[in-house]
Formats: sequence, structure tokens, C-alpha cells
Amino acid sequence: MYRSGPCKAGRTRGFTLVEMMIAVSVVAILTAIAYPSYVNQVQRTRRTDGKAALMDAAQQLERCHTRFGRYDSDDCEVALPFDSADAFYSVDAVQITASTFTLSATPQNQQADDSTCGVLRLTSAGQQGSGDTDTDASHCW
Repeated sequence: MYRSGPCKAGRTRGFTLVEMMIAVSVVAILTAIAYPSYVNQVQRTRRTDGKAALMDAAQQLERCHTRFGRYDSDDCEVALPFDSADAFYSVDAVQITASTFTLSATPQNQQADDSTCGVLRLTSAGQQGSGDTDTDASHCW
């Protein structure tokens, strides 16, 4: 049997170009806001690698001082410079004397573009610094 009647050809609805561009714009704005925050957080997380390496080297030097009475003893087995565990920092001695030391951790590899803190420093007195001077680095430590 043949039926005749109104044909309901439904119109399929999709996204228009304007709607698609609005969605892409919203995603781009959210990305532009979130990405710098993400990069900053990753750099802060990587700084722990440098801090841990500095603390480890300082602890080894303290053991030398306890054992031999000085930080710069020839019998001391602290190998400087060395790369941190994840190789984001290179740890070296800025100064080692009989009674004091200053260590630095220089960012390298993926952490090399950390312009906020840059070089981390630690002294035998426990002073923590960053950059080219031993300024207050509480935001880095």
C-alpha cells in the first residue's frame, strides 16, 4: 500500500561556524590563563630537587667537619660538583674554608629557564639564598 501524506524531512542541526569559533576562543582564553600557572608550579616542584641536593652536600660537609674538625679537609669525601638526583641542578661549592662553606645549585636542563629564583645557595650557618647574592629567598625555599 502506498501512503501519501506530508513528508517530514527533519532538518539536522549542527554547530555553526560562529558557535565553533566562540568555543575555540573560550578554550584559548582558559589556556592562556592556566598555562603560565602550570609552568610556574612545575618549576617550583623541580626546585625541590636542587634543595635536596644542597642539603645532602651540606650534610656530607657537616660529617667531615665533625670527623676531621674542618670542612676543607683533604680526607673529606665530598665530590663537588655533582648533578642533583633528577639532573635539574648542578651543585658546586662557591667557597669552602676550614670553618665555613657556601654551596650553590645552578639550574640546568629543563629548569634552566627558572628566572624567578635562579641559583639556589646554602651556607654553613644555614642561610638560604637565591640569585647572585644571598638575599632573602623565602619564596624559593
